[in-house]
Amino acid sequence: MPSDSAAPALCYAPACDKLPHLATRERCLKGKAKKSHGRKRASTYKGEALRVLIRRVAIQKRVTAVAGEITRDFPGERVHLIGVLKGACIFLADLIREIDLDTSIDFMAVASYGKNKESSGQVRLNKDLDSNIAGLNVILVEDILYTGLTLSYLRRILLERKPKTLKIAALLDKPSRRILDIEADYVGFTIPNEFVVGYGLDYGERYRNLKDVCVLDVPTAEDSHR
Repeated sequence: MPSDSAAPALCYAPACDKLPHLATRERCLKGKAKKSHGRKRASTYKGEALRVLIRRVAIQKRVTAVAGEITRDFPGERVHLIGVLKGACIFLADLIREIDLDTSIDFMAVASYGKNKESSGQVRLNKDLDSNIAGLNVILVEDILYTGLTLSYLRRILLERKPKTLKIAALLDKPSRRILDIEADYVGFTIPNEFVVGYGLDYGERYRNLKDVCVLDVPTAEDSHR
């Protein structure tokens, strides 16, 4: 694996996590990208033609910061984390260990479907919750907020179950491909319109175990499932 000295600039500027508006974060992101122009980028990763986008050290720091935000938002209270399978499992596992509160977890699994692997906007629930969430502080944990179709669907059905609060935590946010108007309350990194794998995200069930988030070049139609 390439050394850290050859790492490309992250698509997330650490100073931007305190900025309240997405537009401001995007301006900061663009400025960060300009500064990184001309830097050497990794062409391979463990023998694969992948480009490292966000390194493991940055992920660890950001997950700790997000956990700190959650801890501050719910002082002395219990939070119930719901992971969206399969992609969010690694993010959730790291996140829950950094939250300094009474916590519990559950999982849901969904599938979007359509013709020729392109999402039709329909979402099917494959696995429901194992327990009642009424009266709980619920945080829906997702690997990537992309079109917003999946999270909008899950938010709607979870709100019908009367939680005390419902918030969304997403490791990655790709606002350029948003279809529905939905934002996460806690965001790890805002990324450009590229197909990413690693740290739970897959392509054909591969790459989930990569410790970095990497860019993988795939045909546009294959990218539509996110």
